[in-house]
Amino acid sequence: MPIDEIDRKILSEYLKDARSSFREVASKIGVAVGTVLSRTRKMEKEGLIKGYSVILDHEKIGYELTAITEITVSKGKLIEMEKEVAKFPNICAVYDVTGLTDAIVIAKFHDREELSRFTKTLLGMPFVERTNTHIVLTTVKEDFRLI
Repeated sequence: MPIDEIDRKILSEYLKDARSSFREVASKIGVAVGTVLSRTRKMEKEGLIKGYSVILDHEKIGYELTAITEITVSKGKLIEMEKEVAKFPNICAVYDVTGLTDAIVIAKFHDREELSRFTKTLLGMPFVERTNTHIVLTTVKEDFRLI
């Protein structure tokens, strides 16, 4: 679905505050409320807008560690492994990648013990050959809200 400048402005306002009303968004970008309403509904229907959410400070709710784990998979079972890993509640992202590894997983953990259990679970999965885990020391920027 192609989007134009008005759609971009609407999306930008939702990224700033997903609780904004149609009236507030319309006022901020200088269009009619009906325009915001109809375009928002269309973007929802087309799947461009998948949902509305909050931005959490993960450390303040107990997630002390962020880990980036590279995974090497054997025997063409990458998709099956990724679907299984994506079910874990603390997984933030699962990516197919090019390079020396097959997938990268970004996850948050409360402590080293939880990370250790996750890593051992990964290594126990069929077709996972090896993992290489990086622990994030400092988060300089973490924001997937792009438009």
